[in-house]
Amino acid sequence: MYTEDEMLMLSGIQHFMFCPRQWALIHIEQQWADNKLTAEGNILHQNVDNPFYRQKNGDVITLRSLHIASKELGLYGITDAVELLPSDSEEDAITHQRYKGYWKPYPVEYKRGHSKPDERDEVQLAAQAMCLEEMYGINIPFGALYYDEVKHRETIAISDHLRKTTRQCAVQMHDIFKSGKMPPAIKKHHCKNCSLKDICMPEMTDCIKVSTYLNKNLYEDIT
Repeated sequence: MYTEDEMLMLSGIQHFMFCPRQWALIHIEQQWADNKLTAEGNILHQNVDNPFYRQKNGDVITLRSLHIASKELGLYGITDAVELLPSDSEEDAITHQRYKGYWKPYPVEYKRGHSKPDERDEVQLAAQAMCLEEMYGINIPFGALYYDEVKHRETIAISDHLRKTTRQCAVQMHDIFKSGKMPPAIKKHHCKNCSLKDICMPEMTDCIKVSTYLNKNLYEDIT
């Protein structure tokens, strides 16, 4: 169990899955830069993250911007949305002071693009589900990812595999944060889409020494 002083931001687990170095630049060195993709994501969440907006669609109630945390994972954050689905039983359900009956929480995470080739989005959703489970003593078997670019919602099973991956990521994040050491830059095909590329300089991994990097990049630009 982690203490309050050891808690890390839950949203960082998606950055960590994308690239541990990107996560460390943001959460250890406090570096940030926007590009087209991050700006579009900010616009999307301006419309989603309204804690005073509750939408009722039939029997389903949608709560926005809930504060959640898990001492097991050592993570805290704010959800995009948690849908409350009506339940006939109190098993794995919660009560709400404004709404009668029992409700099963169903986390929904909003993303600007489309589904990814890895599990970075699924792990963030799983971390949210695991926070809610710990807070309310329930089990949440499913959640959803909504991709704004394709206007499509994907149902995600919060499987044992996904939970294990989420726990492993959380442990690694805490280990790196505690050490204060930056992970090495590892060039990947998606580096070109990273807003921190110019800060990270993954090209340095191809260079044996600084003079080689300068000859390859700076001096070519001058000439």
